Amino acid sequence: MLPTLTPTEVDRYRRQMMLPGLGEIGQRQLKNTTALVTGVGGLGGTAALYLAVAGVGKLILVRGGNLQRDDLNRQILMTDDWVGKPRVFKAQDTLTQINPDIEVEAICEYVSSDNIDPLVQQADIALDCAFDFKERDLLNAACVRWGKPMIEAAMNGMEAYLTTIVPGQTPCLSCLFPEKPEWDRWGFGVLGAVSGTLACLAALEAVKLITGLGDPLLGQLLTMDLARAEFAKRRPYHDPECPVCGHITKAHRSASLTATV
Repeated sequence: MLPTLTPTEVDRYRRQMMLPGLGEIGQRQLKNTTALVTGVGGLGGTAALYLAVAGVGKLILVRGGNLQRDDLNRQILMTDDWVGKPRVFKAQDTLTQINPDIEVEAICEYVSSDNIDPLVQQADIALDCAFDFKERDLLNAACVRWGKPMIEAAMNGMEAYLTTIVPGQTPCLSCLFPEKPEWDRWGFGVLGAVSGTLACLAALEAVKLITGLGDPLLGQLLTMDLARAEFAKRRPYHDPECPVCGHITKAHRSASLTATV
């Protein structure tokens, strides 16, 4: 049963509830959702901001490490006086001040094999905004393991990609990148408007998937060259032998075949 909206929430979300396909039911679905956001930096922090103002009921923010001054060109939840302190707690405080009607849990840890399963089990949806493929692979495998959808978003310089992964229906991250690219988290320049653009699209994908508004990027990879404002949609290969999701794909196809016989 979906939670009801308080008078304050009705007032807060009135304009977005006017959207065809969202309405009060969609808003209540958002309130009923727990979203896990990993890598709360320029990408994950901005995505979390737009999930918060959209009314996602609970956010679980996961990011280790302290804020550095060169983070401030893109991490819009941060302030200069927080340099040297754990950034995830500042993100929690900022989001709670912006929207006190939601719950924000902050976990000052990096994603690891020890914590990823309990984190994913608590969530209804995950946003993969981590800074390296080690964390991304751990989250992807856990989402497949527990059947949780994942918004996959990454950038490099002026380029970015975005897709929505639903276990059993779409290619997973391992299908997209069976061989992991070299990734130096400090080895490329970052412009705040680029990470912000991708973050807004990632948050929108999550809202669409939760509420049924519009068409999410299911089985589609959106690539972006923001230096040229070029966007393209591609159909990534769904590997039936994928070591992460292949067993689910086979089971899904077997069930579909049985249903048609």
